[in-house]
Amino acid sequence: MTEAASSRTLELEAATRAAIAVAVPLTVLLIVGRIDLAVYASFGSFTALYGRSEPYRVRLVSVSTAAISLTATIALGVLLACLGTPLVPTATALVAVIAFGILAHASLGWIPGQPVFFVFALLVCAAVPTTWAEAPVAIGLAAASAALSWLLCMSGWMLRTLGGQRMAHRFRPLHRTPVRRLAAVRDAVVWRTIAATSGAALLAGAIALLLGIGRPYWAVVTVVAVMPLAHASFSFSRSLHRTLGTIGGVVVAGLVLAASPPAIVIVVFAVVCQFVIELLIGKSYGLALVFITPLALTMSNLSQPSEVLPLVTDRVVETAVGVAVAIMLVAARRWWVSRRAATP
Repeated sequence: MTEAASSRTLELEAATRAAIAVAVPLTVLLIVGRIDLAVYASFGSFTALYGRSEPYRVRLVSVSTAAISLTATIALGVLLACLGTPLVPTATALVAVIAFGILAHASLGWIPGQPVFFVFALLVCAAVPTTWAEAPVAIGLAAASAALSWLLCMSGWMLRTLGGQRMAHRFRPLHRTPVRRLAAVRDAVVWRTIAATSGAALLAGAIALLLGIGRPYWAVVTVVAVMPLAHASFSFSRSLHRTLGTIGGVVVAGLVLAASPPAIVIVVFAVVCQFVIELLIGKSYGLALVFITPLALTMSNLSQPSEVLPLVTDRVVETAVGVAVAIMLVAARRWWVSRRAATP
């Protein structure tokens, strides 16, 4: 088998694992009549998006840290929801999650690199009204979903061990070895990236709050999706792709929700989205957002039903706010750097 064909097979295997990771908990919730908890299960299943094509000893670190981090982030969001989503604690939690996500990528070599999944999980879970009595159920469901994803991601290790050398030819080589750089926690560029992304996220959220449109977290999520990672150059074309991907995802979600489909159709749609996200996330982040966005929107809509037209309109406006803030801040930073370089 050629290297290209082997890579495609690994991608399909990873996408299948990711789809199963979200299909199983959502199916269980359908059976027990608690599909309103779908948002916690779906965010926990994002664990399956980490560690792809990594050797299992390396993947163990990537997937374990992702599972623990996502569960902790969801739990923090649930706690904020129980407190009524107070503004200052929520903003503080947002900055902490952004900082952790960027540091984790810089030190562990995570792919996907942007902390957008953690920001999504925090702010959506914080926005869903939750009682203290329901909190353990929500957090436990997220943890169970993350644990299932972990098992699926690591299942090949057991199969390879049981198969031994006589079955080695049946397994594809795992070729991706992430760069682990623990010294990144002392990297000034990483901390400047954290400061810039956090500032942009807070500014976008504040503008969305002042405009009084929908749920302001969407502007925050957009900023995090568009801002460049540490040691990565800012690309206006990439920002455009991510903007169009987010808007396209909002439109897709609007079309799906406008049909008022039964919950089982939403579940099937979520499984398909998760499958396609895994195929695209390493190649085109902008295109992946076409599926990440409706997955998050449809899952949150199961917990907080909204009218479709205001939902879509608000998300498009909030996306525009987030992109405008990100581009403005990065352009200002570029101007400042070039100005300093030109000063004798």
